[in-house]
Amino acid sequence: MINMQRRIIPAPVTVLGNLLDRLAGPGDLLWPVDWEPLRLDRPLAAGATGGHGALRYTVTAYQPGLRVRFEFTEDAPMEGYHELWVRALAPDRAEMVHIVVARPRGPMLLLWPLATRWTHQALVADLLDNAERAATGRVRHPARWSPWVRLLRAVTPAPVAEPAP
Repeated sequence: MINMQRRIIPAPVTVLGNLLDRLAGPGDLLWPVDWEPLRLDRPLAAGATGGHGALRYTVTAYQPGLRVRFEFTEDAPMEGYHELWVRALAPDRAEMVHIVVARPRGPMLLLWPLATRWTHQALVADLLDNAERAATGRVRHPARWSPWVRLLRAVTPAPVAEPAP
């Protein structure tokens, strides 16, 4: 499967790149607080391991200010990777892209089409809203969770906020 979401944001690519570089670290403005937190065992760099919720992955590529690739671990319910990158479109306009290229396995063969796909897309849409808000001060067209995502979220335990280290 391939799942891609993108957002064009009226800001320089360096602004989005700075947001990307803070992912999973202190001052992370991208990761949505209403979702399971993204945690890594060390600062964002190739070799860092972690994930969010039950999904585990390793950072296998990191180009500061441009791109990060996470490959799913062998025990993850998916085989493949997901990436977040930014690219300049003009001096004051850039695009942020998230892509998953993976093969579900085990229970995820059923969970992906029924639930995970929809909640994943909502999480990434919230992340892109955060990028736009942090870069420009507002979100022109905020993401809205579908009734299905709201139902799935209602029956799923809320993430537990942990104190910062």
